[in-house]
Amino acid sequence: MRRNLLLALPLIIVSAGVGAAESSTELAQSVLPDVTKWRRDFHEHPELSNRETRTAKIVADELKKLGYSVQTGIAHTGVTGVLKGGKPGRKLAIRADMDALPVTEQVDLPFASKVKAQYAGREVGVMHACGHDSHTAMLLGLAEIFAKMKKDLPGEIMLVFQPAEEGAPPGEEGGASLMVKDGVFKDFKPDAVFGMHVVSSLNVGTVGVRPGGAMASSDAFHITVHGKQTHGAVPWAGIDPIVTASEIITAAQTIVSRQLDISKNPAVLTFGTFHGGTRFNIVPDTVELTGTIRTFDEGMRKQIMDSLRRTAEHVAAANGATIDAQIPSSESTNPVNYNDPASTARVRESLEKAVGKDKVIESPRWTASEDFPYFALGGKVPTVYFFVGATPTGQDAAAAPSNHSPKFFLDEGALPVGVSAMLQASLDFLSGT
Repeated sequence: MRRNLLLALPLIIVSAGVGAAESSTELAQSVLPDVTKWRRDFHEHPELSNRETRTAKIVADELKKLGYSVQTGIAHTGVTGVLKGGKPGRKLAIRADMDALPVTEQVDLPFASKVKAQYAGREVGVMHACGHDSHTAMLLGLAEIFAKMKKDLPGEIMLVFQPAEEGAPPGEEGGASLMVKDGVFKDFKPDAVFGMHVVSSLNVGTVGVRPGGAMASSDAFHITVHGKQTHGAVPWAGIDPIVTASEIITAAQTIVSRQLDISKNPAVLTFGTFHGGTRFNIVPDTVELTGTIRTFDEGMRKQIMDSLRRTAEHVAAANGATIDAQIPSSESTNPVNYNDPASTARVRESLEKAVGKDKVIESPRWTASEDFPYFALGGKVPTVYFFVGATPTGQDAAAAPSNHSPKFFLDEGALPVGVSAMLQASLDFLSGT
C-alpha cells in the first residue's frame, strides 16, 4: 500500500462568519478522520448502480444525526439532505455519486473490495474504480462542517447523493435524469449546483476547472446486422453478417477523420462490442454492434449519427444484408457537461483561495461523460463541476492507471483537498462573494 500524502495547504479564511481562526483547510482537516473512515468503508463495500442500499442507509443515518431534513428513495436509492442556515443567502445543491463499477480490484489495500455481484447475467467483481467512494465520503464531511456552522451559515444547502451515475442496468432507469424526473428539486430550487470528481490524470493537490464544455456528451448506439445463415464451407449460399459488420466498423472510421471539422471541436466514435455467431464453421444470421459517440457540439453530434446510419445502411446493402439501428439507443445519453462561465470564474477564485493559485489549472476538454448536466435542468440552473487530483505527488499522473481501471488508486491526500475546495466554493457562493 502506498503511503498517503497529506498536503500542507495555505490557510485561507473562509467567508460566511465561520470564525476568524478557521480556514477551509483547517475545517477540512477537522473532519478528515471521519471522511477517511467513510471512504475506506465504502471502498470495501461497493455497490453497483441502482443497488446502493447499504451506502444510502449510511448516508441517510449520518445526515439525520447531523440535523438535516432527509429524503430517501429518490431514483431508487438516492438521498438528499437539506440544511437551512441561520443567515440569509442563496440556495446551493452539491452532488456526489455513490455507485461502483463491475470491475475486479487489483490494488493491494487492506480495505480492497472482495465484493462480487450479478451484472448483465454473470458474476462480476465490484470496485470503486472511479472514486465515487471518495465523493460520498467528502460530501458527508462537508455535511458535518455545514451542520457545525449552521447558525452562521448563509442560505440553504442541499446535499445530493446520487445513484447510478455509471448508468442504470439494462432495462432500468436511474441516475441524475431519474432524480430530476422524481422531483429532486421540486421543493428546493437551487441557485446553482456544484459537483466534483477525483481523477488520476492530476496529482494530489492540483484542482482543475474549465468554463464551458468540460466533458463531452455521450450517446450509445446499437446496430443489428441481418444476414443469412449458411455453413462456413459454402459462404456463397448465405449472406455473411460478420464480414458486413466488419466493413461497417472499418467504413465508420472515416466519419470523424474525414467528415467532421475537428478543428472546431473534438469528437469520438467508438465501437465497444461485436457479438455474432456460435460456432467456427457456421455463418450466423445476425451480428450485434454497440458503441459510443462523444461530442461537444450539437451539430457535430447529429452529423455523426446521420453519417453512421447512412454508412451502416449502404455497406449492408452492398453486401445484400440489412440493418436495424438505434442511433442513439436508450441505454446511455448524457448532455455536454457545461460549466456556466460566470459562475466558473467565481468558483475558480474560491478554489485558488482554498488550495493555492498555482495549484488550480484550466482542465483540458475531456471526452469522458457525466450525467451531472441533468441537474442544470436544461440550462435553467448554472452548474460548475471541477476535478481533484488523485495520483500521488511525484508520480507521473499521465501514466497512472485511469479511472475505471482495476488498478485505479486514490491517494487519500485528495480527500482534504476536495473538502477544502468545495467548502470554500460553497461558502463564497452562499454569501454572494
